[in-house]
Amino acid sequence: MKLTYAICILTGLIISSSSIFAQSGKVYDNLTLPSEILGGERKYAIYLPPDYETSERSYPVLYLLHGAGDDQTGWVQFGEVLRITDNAIHDGQATPMIIVMPDANTGQRGYFNDPTEEWRYEDFFFEELMPHVESTFRIKGEKRYRAVAGLSMGGGGSFMYALHHPELFSSACPLSAYVGELSFNQFKERRAEQLSDMSEEQARSYYEQHNALSLIENMPGDQKKAVRWYIDCGDDDFLYEGNSLAHIAMKKNDIPHEYRVREGGHSWTYWRASLPDVLHFVSQAFHQY
Repeated sequence: MKLTYAICILTGLIISSSSIFAQSGKVYDNLTLPSEILGGERKYAIYLPPDYETSERSYPVLYLLHGAGDDQTGWVQFGEVLRITDNAIHDGQATPMIIVMPDANTGQRGYFNDPTEEWRYEDFFFEELMPHVESTFRIKGEKRYRAVAGLSMGGGGSFMYALHHPELFSSACPLSAYVGELSFNQFKERRAEQLSDMSEEQARSYYEQHNALSLIENMPGDQKKAVRWYIDCGDDDFLYEGNSLAHIAMKKNDIPHEYRVREGGHSWTYWRASLPDVLHFVSQAFHQY
């Protein structure tokens, strides 16, 4: 009788443990917030870790940026953020975290303020989106517990946001990133209409503030170790040159970083394979190490 009772108790514990490990996070992909800066409602998606609803703790946050042509649902639908993050947490490769995925493809495409200052997405991100999500959800507000990552256009956003605000992010992970035009002349040709009312000096200033290579070359010495960098770009990716040059510039300027080149191109197949490594990398800062 005692043996039967013990077996029942043990079985119950096993079932209970299994149910805990089988818990899944949740994704909401159609949330909105009002924006005075951009004039209207802005959408975003969010991943909440498996124990969010059963705990009262606060969590680290990863801002995960999509590429051109996608919106806030890109990492949810094509990047399989729910499955991959759940697995990484369950396997102990990532700490439980909240992932915020904003929409940067409505009204105007991109994560930056445009040269005319008529579309100020970067201001929206830091002045409205970040305060909104970090007060709405149980997010830790310290630099150590905040990271940014993204692919392609969002990789460029990851570079810019961490380079512009190294005081806010512990880690940055640009994937297959668009680092900006590789020369000022290319930039002027591409942005000719937007730059038509700007002087040469104003145009160059904007270029240098929105080009990862320029910002890396001119990084102050006291910022070289402010952010943990993880750069990843496939060997067949058409953006390989900019990413390679960013790696070389960081090496020459003694900026610590991880640089990965794997087999693959500019595709969701590549980025899905990158995400577990990104989650592990940012978790190293979120943990004590």
